[in-house]
Amino acid sequence: MSELTLPLLLEPAELAANLDQAKLLIIDLCRPEQYAAAHIPGAVYLPYQQLMSGQMPGPGKLPPEASLSQVFSALGLTPDTHVVAYDDEGGGWAGRLIWTLDVLGHTRYSYLNGGLHAWAAEQRPLEEGVNVPTPSTYTAHYNPRPSMTKEEILQRLELPNFTIWDARSPEEYLGIRHGAQKNGHIPGAVNYEWTRALDRRNGLRIRNLEEVRQELAALGISADRHVVTHCQSHHRSGFTYLLGKILGFDNIQAYPGSWSEWGNDPHTPVETGAPHSS
Repeated sequence: MSELTLPLLLEPAELAANLDQAKLLIIDLCRPEQYAAAHIPGAVYLPYQQLMSGQMPGPGKLPPEASLSQVFSALGLTPDTHVVAYDDEGGGWAGRLIWTLDVLGHTRYSYLNGGLHAWAAEQRPLEEGVNVPTPSTYTAHYNPRPSMTKEEILQRLELPNFTIWDARSPEEYLGIRHGAQKNGHIPGAVNYEWTRALDRRNGLRIRNLEEVRQELAALGISADRHVVTHCQSHHRSGFTYLLGKILGFDNIQAYPGSWSEWGNDPHTPVETGAPHSS
């Protein structure tokens, strides 16, 4: 049987043409009531909470390997499965899943551009109810390469080729909106809120990639730099990690501890207000 090959950024028409592929695993990360009411045919449901430890001060960190072994076994993941991830909110949770797959060393995956919104806008078929996948025996082993820890960031803050991509809102970045004991941003971090890259008039697809690339480059976020992205709990930065991958950033990582860890540590440095111009 030939290998299923799909692009990382997958359009609804491309997915529709491959719905009958045996090696395809479509994973829905929408709200549970949305999945029950209408989802892409054949999609199985994954509650996003299962991808996170939920433990403060870093609830966005990964759960134990044994927990994800159970999660992905229940979903029926195998080494030759091609995963298509989608959600109903612009790609945060789908990106979080793709980052998790990278941590597991599973590189056969695609993101459905625009998720359920783009699919429904093209009036493509939907189904209701629950699909029960055929379980597999999957053993999760964590590869640290896609992740960066608080300690590793602290060691790199002064490096000239290191860029921290803060995917939170400008209010969180500036320290106006409070989300931890300390508020503001990691010193030197640049702010590009994740929703800036989405086209609300086109089913929440990613905007023109070259325009987004230029906007990011103007902030110092580019493929020739070492980029680490974060938000409050590595949900919104699930999307920005994914976006970096789509743009060809080979040296991008995510900080799963994110601001919930950094801002609640009394020893971490914090900046507030707008960055100084160079």
